[in-house]
Amino acid sequence: MKRIPRAPILLATLVALLFCPRLFAQSQSAPATADSDPISALTAALGAACRQNSESFSAYLTAANSAAFNKLSSDDRVSLMERFVLLDTPGRTLLSTSTEGRPQIRCEATDATQQFTFGAPITHDNLAYVPVTLSTADTIRIGLVREDGNWKLLSLGLLLIDIPSLQKEWAAQALKIHEQDTIDTLQGLAQAVQTYQRAFGKLPDSLEQLGPPKEGGVSPSAAKLVDASLAAGSANGYKFRYRVVTPADTENPGFEIAAIPAEYGKTGDRSFLYDKDGKIHATDKKGAVATVDDPLIATPDSNEP
Repeated sequence: MKRIPRAPILLATLVALLFCPRLFAQSQSAPATADSDPISALTAALGAACRQNSESFSAYLTAANSAAFNKLSSDDRVSLMERFVLLDTPGRTLLSTSTEGRPQIRCEATDATQQFTFGAPITHDNLAYVPVTLSTADTIRIGLVREDGNWKLLSLGLLLIDIPSLQKEWAAQALKIHEQDTIDTLQGLAQAVQTYQRAFGKLPDSLEQLGPPKEGGVSPSAAKLVDASLAAGSANGYKFRYRVVTPADTENPGFEIAAIPAEYGKTGDRSFLYDKDGKIHATDKKGAVATVDDPLIATPDSNEP
């Protein structure tokens, strides 16, 4: 089963979240020296974020942000750098000049490329502001401050770079993405179960029967309707439980699919239940399984969370 794309994020928030850290991103070159100009420091910071070199990332952060960055886990540091350059994999950097004569840096990863074009910096004593145009043609002004003789990333527009605060915001955003993906996965799993029922005349006994065959072709024990990970009950930071239910007043069986955060508070807060009527219930169960008595968030006619 293909993973549903992440929900769109407001561009202003996206640019703020992505650009801030990336600009701080670590560079493989030496820290900017006292006589380095702001554009050189900014170019080196973006290049470092592109290459995902966490060891030198903090060289272009202020002392407070550098300390906060170095306290993050290695995964969180990489995640921050990915957000900075809007790329999910490390890339290589290419320096060039625009047709207007402006310096540029391109970050080329295997699946995407981002380009940053610098405008003329405005410098006031120990402060400098550099206009940066993204590949999308949107422009943001990056602030730098001279600290201990070196240029350090300070702000994005009027937003001061604050890694601890940004980390909390990103964590909340990532949690919402996990939960939305889980709703999409529940609906996709339900469709796979219904496809199985039409194909074989019965409901599957387990999610495992929806997965790919280890060898041979499609069969009731391996219908090849979802990938191996989901057939094992895991996806998007959630664990999935499936069961056949037969109401007391009918002989027609139905099914339910529950989704529980694999790590409560980290991969999700809410638990979800797709009930026999195609309705989705959700609430914060502190990691326990949701029930049909929990609040309703979606019906067969509405996929809105």
